[in-house]
Amino acid sequence: MLVKLLLGEFLREAESTRKLLHSIPQNILNFKPSTTSWTTGQLAWHIAEIYNWYPYTVHGNVFNMDEYEDVERDYTDIEKIKARFEENFKKAKQSLETATDEQMSDLWKMTVGEKTVLPETPRIQVIRGFLMNHIYHHRGEMIIYLRINGCKVPGLYGPTYEDEQAMQAEAKPTE
Repeated sequence: MLVKLLLGEFLREAESTRKLLHSIPQNILNFKPSTTSWTTGQLAWHIAEIYNWYPYTVHGNVFNMDEYEDVERDYTDIEKIKARFEENFKKAKQSLETATDEQMSDLWKMTVGEKTVLPETPRIQVIRGFLMNHIYHHRGEMIIYLRINGCKVPGLYGPTYEDEQAMQAEAKPTE
């Protein structure tokens, strides 16, 4: 039952991620809001890449970043970023579909070489905090990038402020 609930949230939220990635225009991929920020392309790639971490988290007890199967990153092409998301989404979905409720209480940790960077934590907390909430956090950042650049922001949890203003304007009677 627990995995089924996680999968339901995962599927709903992945659709929101897809909408957000599809709203990013090619011409802002090099934009950075500050010198210490990622570019829009780097942030979009990172959001897409987190979905590739699901199999390592759901079906492994140690995620060693030294053994991570990374690919050549391309922050300059929104179509490649969206394709990377779709590829990783499929793997993430499959990993959750094959998980069991019993696995959710297993301990999990992240290492880099011999160094533990995320200590042993029940898998369910890692899936919710390290994977799901991590994606939501970066989606929020991406919304700011879009707004700064004057781009239309998709409504992820209902209409945006701009959508509501447009609906109110349409509802006003003309004189």
